Amino acid sequence: MAIKQKTALNLQPINQCVRVTFNYDVHFTRGLFELDNSLLAQVIAGNGETTPKRVLVVVDGGVLNYQSGLLKKLALYAQHYADVLTLSGEPIIVPGGEAVKNDSRFIEQIHQRIDAVGLCRHSYVLAIGGGAVLDMAGYAAATAHRGIRLLRVPTTVLGQNDSGVGVKNGINAFGKKNFLGTFMPPYAVLNDFDFITSLDDRDWRSGIAEAVKVALIKDADFFNFIMTYADRLANRDMEIMEKLIYRCSQLHLQHIAGGGDPFEMGSSRPLDFGHWAAHKLEHLTNYSLRHGEAVAIGIALDTTYSYLTGQLLQSEWQRVLVTLKKLGFTLYVPALTEQLDRPDHSNCIFRGLTEFREHLGGKLTITLLEGIGQGIEVNQVNLSLYKDAISLLEDWELLH
Repeated sequence: MAIKQKTALNLQPINQCVRVTFNYDVHFTRGLFELDNSLLAQVIAGNGETTPKRVLVVVDGGVLNYQSGLLKKLALYAQHYADVLTLSGEPIIVPGGEAVKNDSRFIEQIHQRIDAVGLCRHSYVLAIGGGAVLDMAGYAAATAHRGIRLLRVPTTVLGQNDSGVGVKNGINAFGKKNFLGTFMPPYAVLNDFDFITSLDDRDWRSGIAEAVKVALIKDADFFNFIMTYADRLANRDMEIMEKLIYRCSQLHLQHIAGGGDPFEMGSSRPLDFGHWAAHKLEHLTNYSLRHGEAVAIGIALDTTYSYLTGQLLQSEWQRVLVTLKKLGFTLYVPALTEQLDRPDHSNCIFRGLTEFREHLGGKLTITLLEGIGQGIEVNQVNLSLYKDAISLLEDWELLH
């Protein structure tokens, strides 16, 4: 269709193209804050600036329950490397889990401290904690001065292999997961494997769901690895877990860098396989489900639906569900069947599809499976068949 418009003095529009390149490293270490581990200091000093950089620390309060000496270690570390960094006041301690993303006061607290101590865009926010705390602190850092450098120190499996290594930050609002947020890559990610040794079993297991997710849509060999070592993972084998975290991080980063849409300008989010239901389940259960626990259910549901559509073999469907069960996940919760005959009801799981579509930009695009390691994108679904998938999943869970 021809566009008719009036232009001032026949002036033509100016076309502007802005190209921005982001580079950041994901490091793997142990004893990050031990005085003989100079990694953090090297990362900060690596920018070539000679004056000590100011660092505001945000700490997940849940971590302190298991790492009681962490704050003292931080202070001693800053003293030891005083020529590189200086702490801007006492660390800000915030609650862990989704509670920190459901209350905007924690964003305000960080913003107020940044303002009070006079941090600049060449200063750092050092966020230590689980994925939710990193999401919140990252959002605060990205929106102060239009972006303060963010150093992430993920302390959970989920943070180290998935949310902590990517480019997203956000908080929940209006009853929706990550309604407010930014795309802002971190300055660096520092994975310290010592943190995950003190996780409780739920948090240890929760992050494995994201590895299952990326394996199912991208790497059949990786899924076979998880399936083979599921019992050892469930029994907290650190050697196997380190390999899982590394490979999952690698696949995640490869997708962000090579997938062609790192900031999700389009309507495709293959790395969110299983997440349309997971995000809704978290809300419906008042976040009593860990994110990874909800993702495991979402994976099981979308895998079952893929099987019922004929895209996935029955043997492949069984392999996925059996592996998730061996890892210790529950694959059905009653919230899946609430208001199931009223798709537009706020408590119906199918509202998750609508919210997912809105989050993407108006067009529904979800990832299903056409084989282990082979994701496929679809733009419409059969709700009746999804109801059958929920029923089948409930029956399967009862039998196993």
